Amino acid sequence: MIISHEHKFIFIKTKKTAGTSIELALSQLCGPDDIIAPITESDEALRAVGSGPRNWRVHGWWQSPRPLFQRRWLKVGPQDYGFYNHMPAKEARALLNDDKIWRSYFKFAFDRNPWDRQVSAYHFRYRRRKTPPPFAEFLEDNKRARLNNYEIYSLDGDVCVDFLGRFESLQEDFQHALGEIGLKFDHELPRAKTGLRQNGKHYRDYYDSHTRDVVGDWYEREIKLLGYSF
Repeated sequence: MIISHEHKFIFIKTKKTAGTSIELALSQLCGPDDIIAPITESDEALRAVGSGPRNWRVHGWWQSPRPLFQRRWLKVGPQDYGFYNHMPAKEARALLNDDKIWRSYFKFAFDRNPWDRQVSAYHFRYRRRKTPPPFAEFLEDNKRARLNNYEIYSLDGDVCVDFLGRFESLQEDFQHALGEIGLKFDHELPRAKTGLRQNGKHYRDYYDSHTRDVVGDWYEREIKLLGYSF
């Protein structure tokens, strides 16, 4: 999650869509008063010097008229409230507490073919296990396996971003988003969380008819919205 007051944009970070790579690039363009949510320690090590997290904590939260959202893994305390990684638009808008900014800033996010995205999530989930469970077994855990990307970039069921890019055309769509706010990034996107799928298999090879339909049912809205197919 990045909110740039200097350039008047909001980047809403989804899951398994190269969001960290995009954040690493965007954070180099941000000003001192912009909001940059923290990412994992290993990913923070990839940020350019001076482009790390800032202004993400919310002060005076006890006086806010808006609802507040606390991560389960945080301790209770005013220092523990703020913007965070993969924060849904609903929470970000509430914590921002300024509808004028929310309406006027250029908001963008990215998504990905759900069948491919689910395989990426599988490999990331078991990245530290030498022998991961079968893919079909991974999908049986609906609560932990299912990704909430549509909920991240929507409000009350409707898409709330001005531009929704695709992972499949990442570099081109990233440059398009930057062009909308008058910015340029003259380098290849940084690479984060890469190299986890080393077996060379195509995502379709992970599925049978049942698991294909499970993912199709889970992500019906994204598939319809972006015209993805298996």
